[in-house]
Amino acid sequence: MAWEFRKIRPGENVAVESQRDPFAAPKWAPPVWHMPEGLVLLVNAVRVLVRVAVFLVRNIVPVSAAAGLGWLAYRFGWTVPVLVVALVLVLLGTWAAADPPSFVRYAVRPVQGRWRLAWIYRRHWQPVLVTAGLTKTHKGREYLPSIVRVRCGPTSDRVLVRMLKGQAPDAWERVVPNLAHGFGAALVRVREGDRPGRLWLEFVRRDALAHPLPALPIPSRSAVDLSGIIVGRTEDGSPWRLRLLGTHVLIAGATGAGKGSVIWSTVRALLPLMLAGLVEVWAIDPKRMELSYGRALFERFGRYSSDPRGGMVRLLEDAAEDMNARAEQFAGVTRSFVPSTAHPFRVVIVDELAFLTAYCPERDLRKRAESALAVLTSQGRSVGYCVIGAQQDARKEVNNLRNLFPDRIALRLDEDEQVDMVLGDGARDRGALADQISSVPEVGAGVGFVRLETSPDPVRVRAAYVSDDDIRDMVALALADLDAGEAA
Repeated sequence: MAWEFRKIRPGENVAVESQRDPFAAPKWAPPVWHMPEGLVLLVNAVRVLVRVAVFLVRNIVPVSAAAGLGWLAYRFGWTVPVLVVALVLVLLGTWAAADPPSFVRYAVRPVQGRWRLAWIYRRHWQPVLVTAGLTKTHKGREYLPSIVRVRCGPTSDRVLVRMLKGQAPDAWERVVPNLAHGFGAALVRVREGDRPGRLWLEFVRRDALAHPLPALPIPSRSAVDLSGIIVGRTEDGSPWRLRLLGTHVLIAGATGAGKGSVIWSTVRALLPLMLAGLVEVWAIDPKRMELSYGRALFERFGRYSSDPRGGMVRLLEDAAEDMNARAEQFAGVTRSFVPSTAHPFRVVIVDELAFLTAYCPERDLRKRAESALAVLTSQGRSVGYCVIGAQQDARKEVNNLRNLFPDRIALRLDEDEQVDMVLGDGARDRGALADQISSVPEVGAGVGFVRLETSPDPVRVRAAYVSDDDIRDMVALALADLDAGEAA
């Protein structure tokens, strides 16, 4: 190929390919400059030094330990570093035996996080992100999101990622299946980061909720906290704390999804405060099947109704009337509610909420029930009322009051559109795959996703299973305690 060189202004192309066709457009090309070998060696040396410095900073603890042992071996011989290592192992073993939780938290998890950061995530980071389309190439240079840190839990890893400039979390949510397969995880969820431009990737390694949970032990009175009663377990193995004080809870799930597990685990956790007269449970049971096992318990420490001819609606209206009277009494006196025997915290449990709001054959009863529920859910939080509603149908026309329930639980649902109906827009994209929960009771009953008022990210949970025998034991324990108190 022949080239012609022309003397033109600085900054412009200086070479053009020779063309046999005089009418052909010229093909301009820049000149080729050869960098001096000394400058090439200097640049490469600087790169090596920078990479070594970054490695030392990232691995300051193991590098410092290895350097210290090497100095001891050089100064005193190999016996001293061996004794130091043996002493450290003995101390770690003693720590592990004396306090296993803290040993796992402060020793095992950080080491596991370092290992998985190097062996799993950094090693496969570039090929997986390139395949998923999360990188950008500009003028021949590839730009790659970076890993900030990795935190390991018993069942999942949380990877903090610094996104590219101009990148949004939506781009990561669209490729979560690619990320899951690329890093060998069962499931990946995208969470908000600690600051703009960052996000958390939650890689679920194994399902901690695959097996049913037995009924939790009845707690002591001092252990019951209405701002977070324990009703099951979350996906990371921690207790699932359901808030009741200052909120209302909506439970949605198909038939056999485990709504009863959530309800009865709640009642079981509240039992000590019910015996102390600080909590009352008012139960509405249209099916006359789920809550009827504890009818004696509710009638002794609250109220119960399963009358479809108006008894259930009257119970709601009585609750709304008492709530208004309590609000009138508290007005100008207090802004925060504290349960007492004179003013107990009241939990109104409505099983099959849709029966009262949509399926009841009498239109007048439906309107009265909807009006009472609207009053309770809109005004009852501040004066010690909590409504727990359970329903199967998540459509708006079945329950147009669902926006008055700040905390919502989505158990197994029939369609993917219902997930956003229950938990709010975008919940399924954030990982709430309630429509994919198994319909096998041993696998999926009681499993669901919780979206709290204070957080947009859904959390996967499983409620403990309270059997019929457990309910009978609860009723017997409550009545025996009551009879003993009356005898005394």
